[in-house]
Amino acid sequence: MAVLTRRRFLSISAAGAAVSAAGGAPAAPVRRWEGRALGARAAIRLAHPDGARIAARAFAEIERLESVFSLYRAGSALARLNRDGRLDAPPVELVECLGLCGAVHRATEGRFDPTVQPLWTLHAEAHAAGRAPEGAVVAAALDRVGWAGVGVSAAAITLRPGMALTLNGVAQGYIADRVAALLRAEGLSEVLVDTGEHHAIGGDWPVTLVSGAGTEGRLALRDRALASSAPQGTVFDAAGVAGHILDPRAGMPAAPRWRLVSVTAPRAALADALSTALVLMTREEIARTLAAVPEARLAAAV
Repeated sequence: MAVLTRRRFLSISAAGAAVSAAGGAPAAPVRRWEGRALGARAAIRLAHPDGARIAARAFAEIERLESVFSLYRAGSALARLNRDGRLDAPPVELVECLGLCGAVHRATEGRFDPTVQPLWTLHAEAHAAGRAPEGAVVAAALDRVGWAGVGVSAAAITLRPGMALTLNGVAQGYIADRVAALLRAEGLSEVLVDTGEHHAIGGDWPVTLVSGAGTEGRLALRDRALASSAPQGTVFDAAGVAGHILDPRAGMPAAPRWRLVSVTAPRAALADALSTALVLMTREEIARTLAAVPEARLAAAV
């Protein structure tokens, strides 16, 4: 059973279609490859006679997409956009991901907003110095937040001066989707990609939902993706109070309304973005948002 732990370990499990004993060659044994991806330990388990080549392809695709989405690689497309405020001829993956971000921003009435990066930096630096940021400083950072300041086209992506993006609320899901598609194209019909967000092909894959308080539920995932957000899963302060998910309207960490919100959708990127936003909502607001995104479903809100 896979245990959902937010962005600490990448796990990929996949197998080809079963071959009957009377119909052909015996099933390939399950083999494991280890490495690093998305800044964390990674493991790929494949049951396929050409597993080594496929695992290498999967790791290479993750590495390629990190060069697009990573905040921490100076040469990544996202880092260059944040540094320069403009990125000409952007990678198609970045354009596609930002298109999804815009759609989820509208569906969540602004709760999902990747332009919170200046706020995130402010809170991280203030709490590293042992204090919460002052209200006037938060207000100044809020002036540099707002999706309306992002321009997206195939020709260029632009930001208003002083703005910066973080795609940590969606990129892991996007990468899970791309790796799942790669494995499916290789003929692997039973796939579970866990980047902190799950994308399952075939199944049923048993998944356990875990928050800081412990196990919150279990479900079987088939041909859908699941993402969970736990506001206190990562915190800014030693007291464990100031959670890492920020409300882009107030500039402050999410109110401690939910321990965990989990969403399923056809794509992990969509589930990832929605779960990030839904932790900022009441149950009534969650229901209204998901009514506008009928392909997504609430799996847990505890």
